[in-house]
Amino acid sequence: MLRKRKNSLALMALMVIFVFLTVSCKDREIEKGSGKDGQRPELLIYCGITMVSPVMEIIKIIEQEQKCTIKLTYGGSLHLKQSIATNKQGDLYFPGNDSFLTSMLEDGTVVDTVEVGFNKAVIMVQKGNPKKIDSDLHRFADPQYGIVIGAQKSGSIGRETKRIFTKAGIYEQVLENALYLSTDSKGLSRAIRNRDADMVINWQATAYFDKNRAFIDVIPIDEQYVDRRNLVLGLLNYSKHKEIARRFMEYTVSPQGQEIFKRYGFVD
Repeated sequence: MLRKRKNSLALMALMVIFVFLTVSCKDREIEKGSGKDGQRPELLIYCGITMVSPVMEIIKIIEQEQKCTIKLTYGGSLHLKQSIATNKQGDLYFPGNDSFLTSMLEDGTVVDTVEVGFNKAVIMVQKGNPKKIDSDLHRFADPQYGIVIGAQKSGSIGRETKRIFTKAGIYEQVLENALYLSTDSKGLSRAIRNRDADMVINWQATAYFDKNRAFIDVIPIDEQYVDRRNLVLGLLNYSKHKEIARRFMEYTVSPQGQEIFKRYGFVD
């Protein structure tokens, strides 16, 4: 009888230990990821193509720090904005021009913002400037030069290009002289690298990219035609992980984040 009681007590003790270990393991699983059923939280960032490189660097840092997964979709800022309107999901929107955020702030699609840096349009030519091109914008309307310009209806650089040439009073002439229109800054850089064009208008920061440095020279545009365009990162109201998204925003404006953006030409 005594032996049976001892066996029962031993069995009960083992069961208690088993339950304790099971709960502890589950707790640790949940601790690893704050998502449902212990899964890592997953975020989505919509990013203008010009800012992809610094954003990718910060994604790696935040993924490790917050134990999350961050997906990146990139392209022309207008196309990204249309994707957000259609999909109604995602966490952050980072267009190449802050004007894309105006209506989204008004209708509540974007609920918070931080100013990360700036874009500035410049003239880009082939390395060594073989055609001896200067800052005169009227050269873009001259048929002796091969030019490619950004499409106004797809990306931030296209919108800025139209604004610059409209201010100079030559947008229609430039449009007629263009060999073709590019959807984004990546295509404009490629046009110079591949020698499709003698000159383009593009965001200054793209000249800092590793694959462009050896092929592109930059010519500043007269200050009367060009302004700095603020780079603003917006928090979407669709975000399911706003705390992590806000941490991403905080990092972009921290000294460490600003140093990353500075390396890519987005900060003085």
